[in-house]
Amino acid sequence: MPLRRLLLTAAIGCWSAVWSLPAAALDDPVARARVTRLDNGLVVVTLEDPSTPVVSFQMWVKVGSRDEAGYTGLAHLFEHMMFNGSKHLGPEQHAELINARGGEVNAYTSNDQTVFHDDVSRETLPLVIDLEYERLAYLDISAKTLDRERQVVLEERRLRTEDSPMGRLYETLFATVWTALPYRTPVVGWRSDVEKATAEVCRKFFSTYYAPNNIVVVITGDFDANDALTRIERTLGKLRPSESIPRNPTEEPEQRGERRAIVHFDVNGPLLAAGWHAPATGSPDGEPLDVLSVILSDGRSSRLYRSLVHDAEVALSAAGGYWEFDAAGAFVAIATVRPGMKIDDVERRFFAEIERVRREPVSEAELDKAKRQIEVGLVNGLGTSHALAERIGSDFLAFGRIRPLDERLARIHAVTAADVQRVAQKYLVDDQRSVVHLVAPDPEQPAKGRGGT
Repeated sequence: MPLRRLLLTAAIGCWSAVWSLPAAALDDPVARARVTRLDNGLVVVTLEDPSTPVVSFQMWVKVGSRDEAGYTGLAHLFEHMMFNGSKHLGPEQHAELINARGGEVNAYTSNDQTVFHDDVSRETLPLVIDLEYERLAYLDISAKTLDRERQVVLEERRLRTEDSPMGRLYETLFATVWTALPYRTPVVGWRSDVEKATAEVCRKFFSTYYAPNNIVVVITGDFDANDALTRIERTLGKLRPSESIPRNPTEEPEQRGERRAIVHFDVNGPLLAAGWHAPATGSPDGEPLDVLSVILSDGRSSRLYRSLVHDAEVALSAAGGYWEFDAAGAFVAIATVRPGMKIDDVERRFFAEIERVRREPVSEAELDKAKRQIEVGLVNGLGTSHALAERIGSDFLAFGRIRPLDERLARIHAVTAADVQRVAQKYLVDDQRSVVHLVAPDPEQPAKGRGGT
């Protein structure tokens, strides 16, 4: 699922301490990161940190659902295929070897990238490097392996999307917000594409995108960088680069008027979602939109939650925020309607809050609180090897560099109430919004299609 720029999980009790701490006083570990580019184009970022006994190895592949042409779901399918065996290892043996040594291994796919991560002890790092080389060099992409993993992916799609009201809501919302950009397609893919993709199609996709010149490896924690680089050069350094890595050239046409969609699903309480076009990653409007996200729809103190859930008691939940991608962005807000309440009444109150933030400047108290939340989230990203590696990898893929923490804190600190109102007026426009209602089917209508769109 695409993703908020920040994970704001810090405790409120830390706010005042972080807010008062000058950015320059913070020790930003990534300033000590070392970037190495091998002859085959592989980028390796290493950050030694002996203060933690954990080593985080992350492999960031610059391929997501936006890169798929012809068959959707291939990027996500390969997240699974990468664990399904290679020339010298059977299915799931990669993960079993790491888990047997006390490590943790996992992966995820988004619209713009696929990430594989291992958190292990120092002595297990050489094995991790060898295992990554094994599956990149010798992955089993046979019809038998594909058919086995295809069923796993189809079951995941059924559970998380087809049988999930929230999954259906998001899938319809993004297919409505974008009419041309590939962000309109679900990361898990459309069922028909996953069912029909052949081994030949998969092999071509793998050789194109799982190439060293399309990968960033990040290693952080307690390890010897020179030893790791020597081993990487001896293994991953032998991989052949891709001659061409195509990117989707499509641009989204201007939206000229509100769009609406209705999804029928057996639910007790309807769901309401709205999405507006927003800028891509790296926009100077990103920080004001992050602050607006917190004020409007992040947590129990946010405006939408207070208005819909606490005050009027017409909704069970309300949340949302700014979602940014490499080529576009969206501002999303969602509400779960309380059973027995009318979705149209919730929508009126919902959009009244949107209009209020466009019409009136937010208070200084709201502004300060939101900025503190975001700053604490950023500082908490220094706490573990895994978080540091994730920050390095996401920055390097998006910007080609690692943004210093003091730069990011300064940009948040500089956001004013006028900035928040400006981006609300610029992006949260009625003619630029898409609205989705997920409601129970009409009992008077034929039962065909219940449980879906």
